[in-house]
Amino acid sequence: MIISYSLVTESPCEVSLYVSLDSGRSWQGPLANCTGDVGKGVTAGARHIRWNVLGDREQLVGNAVQFKIVANGRNPLVPEMVFVEGGRFMMGTNNGEDDEKPLHEVELSSYYIGKYEVTQAQWKAVMGNNPSYFKDCDQCPVEQVSWNDVKEFISKLNQQTGKKYRLPTEAEWEYAARGGKKSGGFTYSGSNNIGTVACYDFNSNKKTTTVGTKVDNELGIFDMTGNVWEWCSDWYGSYSGTFQRNPQGASSGQYRSLRGGGWFYDASHCRVSNRNWSNPDFSYSFYGFRLVLSRVQ
Repeated sequence: MIISYSLVTESPCEVSLYVSLDSGRSWQGPLANCTGDVGKGVTAGARHIRWNVLGDREQLVGNAVQFKIVANGRNPLVPEMVFVEGGRFMMGTNNGEDDEKPLHEVELSSYYIGKYEVTQAQWKAVMGNNPSYFKDCDQCPVEQVSWNDVKEFISKLNQQTGKKYRLPTEAEWEYAARGGKKSGGFTYSGSNNIGTVACYDFNSNKKTTTVGTKVDNELGIFDMTGNVWEWCSDWYGSYSGTFQRNPQGASSGQYRSLRGGGWFYDASHCRVSNRNWSNPDFSYSFYGFRLVLSRVQ
């Protein structure tokens, strides 16, 4: 099959072909059996992809199949951010694990949070290396990074951009995952159906997936459920049952907090209220992160 498209860009892009089996609610790919104007370094103009359909026939199941071409030309040093309007919400739950209790009210100022988890391409652009276990996927989340590795990345990124990127607090992470003021009250970030929003143990094929291929949440943020656990700035500790404004977590501790679940974990670990913790020196193939910017810079 020959697929024709027109690319308008000022710099070379990475072009990929994706397939959906559910009318565009979620996407799989990029498809590998493609040649022509696909992959890295595609420039502006009339372009063509030659797709070996038979090579991907096992994925073409059902009557709700759709395709899309994705051209990624973003500057990896400028993460795409989503504005989160501040407000009050009930953090945690009284129906989960002990460390998710008690349910308590939190008020947050407005901030910006990464639309996607930080990718391998972004990490390589800043650090010059790729620590990930699942390499050769520039738009997959970077993983196998410790909390301390992430702090070094953020320091270098801020030097190069003049910004003040940081990790989210647990409260900021959970508020954004719940959809902020647009929250639908879902169990997972954006849905009660985990399969539509998350790469997790049931559908991951035992690896991470390209960021942004699942359905976004109410704020337009992707992969806050699944793909990789995301480091937060907080020391891991017990919740206070009292009202808090812009909480920063425990004042000290041995472990740092992570949120969101990952490709290796089941649905119970991917709930928006679920918490995880790890030594800040530890790194695994399911540890990654996303960035935050305070509203005032």
